[in-house]
Amino acid sequence: MKRRSIVALCLIAVLAAALTAATSGATKKATASSITVWLQVDAQTGWPDLVATATAKFQADHPGTTVNVQYQNWGDHLQKFDATLAGGNSPDVIEMGNTEMTKYMAAGAFADISSLKGSFDNSSNWLKGLAASGVYGGKLFGVPYYAGSRVVTYRTDLYKKAGIRKLPKTTGLFAADAKKLLAKNTAKGFSPVYIAGTDWYFAMGFVFDYGGGIATQVSGKWKGLLNSPKSIQGLTAYKNFFKAASRASKTTDEGHPNPYDVYAQGLAGSIVGPAWFSCCVGAKYKGSTAQFVMPGHVAGKSLPGFLGGSDLAVPAGGNKALGADWIKDFTSTASEKGLQAKGNIPNATNLLGSSVNERAAARSWFVPTAKHWVDVENGNILRNMLAQILTGKLTVQQAASSASDNIASVLNQP
Repeated sequence: MKRRSIVALCLIAVLAAALTAATSGATKKATASSITVWLQVDAQTGWPDLVATATAKFQADHPGTTVNVQYQNWGDHLQKFDATLAGGNSPDVIEMGNTEMTKYMAAGAFADISSLKGSFDNSSNWLKGLAASGVYGGKLFGVPYYAGSRVVTYRTDLYKKAGIRKLPKTTGLFAADAKKLLAKNTAKGFSPVYIAGTDWYFAMGFVFDYGGGIATQVSGKWKGLLNSPKSIQGLTAYKNFFKAASRASKTTDEGHPNPYDVYAQGLAGSIVGPAWFSCCVGAKYKGSTAQFVMPGHVAGKSLPGFLGGSDLAVPAGGNKALGADWIKDFTSTASEKGLQAKGNIPNATNLLGSSVNERAAARSWFVPTAKHWVDVENGNILRNMLAQILTGKLTVQQAASSASDNIASVLNQP
C-alpha cells in the first residue's frame, strides 16, 4: 500500500487539530543539530539512566547534535501526536504501544525503515508478537522496545491441598490438575482456572499453539484462517480446556469481572493474564501466590501469548537518519539488558532470561496489522465466535467458518 503524503495525514488528525494551539511545549522540527524524542513516563521514572546512556552514545557519534527527550503520558500522547502531525512539527522518535501502531502505519505517519533493519541489534531474533506490530504491508515502521507477557497466577496452598506437586507441562496436564482442584474446592462459584469465556487474547493462544492463525494476506487480499484445520484444532482444544478448567460464564469478557477480583474473593485456584495481575490478588493471598508459564499442548513449549509492549518509530516528518540512529543506541544489546535488569522483558528471544515473564514471552503472536482490524475488535467477531462455541450454539467448524468469513470481509474493506 502506498504511503499517503504528509498533507493527507491531516485527515486522521482532524479531530485533534484544534488542540495544536493548546499543546504545550510544541516540538520543533529536527535540524542538523537537534532531534526530539518522545518517550512515555515509564522511562523517566524507571530507567532514566538508560535514556542518558543511549543519548550520550548518540551524541558521541554525532558531535554537536543535541537530543531533546520529552516524556509523555499514555492518556493523551496520541492526541498530542495527532496535533503535531496536523501542524507539521512531529518529533523525530516516538514510543507507541504495540496495539497503537497499525492505525498510524496505515496512514503513512511513520518513516519506512525496512532498509535499516539489519543495523538494529538482535533484529533477527525480535520477539515475534512485538516485531509483528511494527510491520505493515511488508515494510518495517517500528522497532521493538520492551514487552510484557501473560502468565498463570495461582494459589500454592490450593495446589498443595489438591496433591499437585509438579506444575503442569502441557495444557492436557493442566486440565487434569484443574479437576483435582475442583474436587478439593466445592464452594459455589469456585473455578480451578478462572477464564472469561470470550477472552480471545487467551483463546487465540490455542489457535497459534496448533499452528493456526487469524488472517493472512494473499495477493493483496486478506484471507481468514480460523476455519483452517490447524485453527479448528486449536479452537477445539480451547473448548475442551475451558470445559475442564473454568466455571466462569461462557459469554462473559475478561473485564466483567476482572480475574484478579475473583481470585481475591477466594473463588479461583488460578487465573491467566498479564504478569502484573499478582499485584491485585488480595492481601489474604499474597503469601500463597506464585506464577508459572502457561503450557502449550506439547511438553516444553509454552502457549503462545499476546504480548503487550512498546515500539519505537520515526514519524514521517522527522529526521529519519538521526532518529533511527538514536533508536539503535536505545535498543542496543547493552540497553536491552539494562531494561531486563530492571524487570522488563527485552525485545529479542536470544536475550530472554529464566524468569517466568521472560520464559512466557518466548512464544508469542499478534493480531493482523490491517487498518480495519479495529473494526473486527469493535464488532466482537472473535468474542461472538467463542460464545457460540462454548455454549454449543454452533459447532467449532460452523462458528470458526462464520468468523473467518466475517473477518476477511471486514479487513478487505477499502
